This record gives sequence, structure tokens and C-alpha cells, in this order.
Amino acid sequence: MARSDTAPAAPLSSLSPLARAEHFVWLTARVLEQHRFAYHFLGAAADPVEAALTAYARDDGGFGHALEPDLRGPVSQPLHVAHALRVLDTIGRCGGRRAERICRYLTEISTPDGALPALHPSLRGYPAAPWIPVLDHPPSDLLATGPVVGLLHRNDVWHAWLFRATDFCWSAVTRLADGARTHPYEVQAAVAFLDGAPDRPRAESTAERLGRSVREQGLVVLDPDRAEEYPLPEGYAPGERHFPHDFARAPGSLAHRWFSRGELERSLDHLAAAQRDDGGWPIRWRRWAPGTELEWRPIVTIDALLTLRAHGRPI
Repeated sequence: MARSDTAPAAPLSSLSPLARAEHFVWLTARVLEQHRFAYHFLGAAADPVEAALTAYARDDGGFGHALEPDLRGPVSQPLHVAHALRVLDTIGRCGGRRAERICRYLTEISTPDGALPALHPSLRGYPAAPWIPVLDHPPSDLLATGPVVGLLHRNDVWHAWLFRATDFCWSAVTRLADGARTHPYEVQAAVAFLDGAPDRPRAESTAERLGRSVREQGLVVLDPDRAEEYPLPEGYAPGERHFPHDFARAPGSLAHRWFSRGELERSLDHLAAAQRDDGGWPIRWRRWAPGTELEWRPIVTIDALLTLRAHGRPI
């Protein structure tokens, strides 16, 4: 390698959180996350993000190739679609012909009640995180259906597939709001649905009841200094707890109303302090394969920066 004549770089610890994260992204991230970081924080265009995402697209209208890093292999999966829609939503490209192709794919893989399974059986034979089993006839699951339906509604996408899927989400989320036992990731899926649901009065009243249930069940850590006193949901990794910012990622979310200003500020302080010395944020769930943590950390780093910025925190 040729020797550079430029001045030595400043120590990473002396840089801003954003500059440290940028170093981490260029060092470790996939091409998609590099373009996402450049779009959100460096003023780059949206086209490269969409082009990078297209590399994960499949001929059936879905997305594969480990777009969601915990699901390996080339085949399309509902959770990959949810991930793709989140990316498209953040760059204002969640519509048009791509949305139509996605909805056709969703129609083809839906369960008998019109919703989505967490995993489609086509994943069988490929590596995947062990905590979601691959079933021949999987049931409908809010984890996959809620975020997809919410984001499509949020972007004014209308397709026949949405009618029954929306009904499923209302039924599932209402059950949680009425006090059914749940866990934080299912609550996040419920919030994603409610934040995009077109019936805003119903969404607001349901979210209010859901927030009370979340607090009653101890699913959110309200005091990060006492996090170890909060119960871990069954099957979660040590330290895999959730905080107010995990549910209220932006002030416009209905989950924002669940927390006092002090609770949310302490949560954001905890998020900001979680940045590691290498500039990235950690993942809190189980590491089950060598490459998944490496691919996830730039994603959660971008999410952390977006959350802090959305809440007015300097980055």
C-alpha cells in the first residue's frame, strides 16, 4: 500500500458520534448500509440506496439473499419484505410498480386468513436463526404482517391483499391491547401497524390501551440504571431488554405518548451511551452465526442515529 502524505487522522474517541459511526460504517457495512448512511447523513441521493436494495430483489416480487441478516439463503421471505419496505419508506420510494410487485408476492405466500407467516417454508434447508422454526404450514404472525401492512398504508398503497391482512392486524393488535401476554418484538410490530393504520381514531385508542398493557407487563425498561430488575421475556438473550426509544423511534409515533418526558430522555441517554469504541452500536439479541452480528451492527447503528436525531439529540 502506498504511504499517504496526509496528516494522521484524529483519534476515533475525539470525534463526534456521527463521525465515529461513519468510520464504523465504511469499515464494516454492506453496500446497502453504506448508501443508506450516505443518504441519511451525508446528503447523498436516494437512487444508490434503491439500486443497492434491488440486488436483494427476487423474480417473485419478494426479497432474499439475507437482506434480514438472520435469515440466510437466496429465497424470498416476509421478513425480508418488511426490511425492504422500511428502507424504501425512509427514502420516499415505497410505492409505484415495486409496491405492486411486492403485493403480488404477498398475495401468493399468504396464510389462509390472508396474513403473513413469520417464515415461509421455502427457507427450509437454508441457515436461519434457530428461534423461529420453519413449519410446513406456518400460522399468520403479527411480527411479519404488522410492519408490512403499516408501511403500505403509511405510503397510501392500496391493493386487494391489504383488506384481509389489515383485518388480521386489527384483531391481533386489539387482543394485545386488551391485555394478552406478549413480548417486545410483537409490540414493535403492533406499533408499526398502528402508526400507519388509516383509521386514526381507532389506532390512537388501541395504542393507548396497548401502552398501558406494555407497562403493566414490564416489557419496557423505564429506568436504565435498574435494567437488571426487569424480567427477560422467555427465550430472550441476557441483556435483551427494550427501552422507550425502541417503541417510540420518532416523536410522531403513537408509542411516544406511552412515556413521560423524563422516561424518554433517560432512554435516549442510554441509547447515546451505548455507542461502542469502534463507532458502532451493539446488537442485543443472540449471536448464532459468525457473519450475522457483523451485518446487523451497521443496521442498528443507522437506526440509533436516526432515532437520536428524530428526538432532537445532537449527533
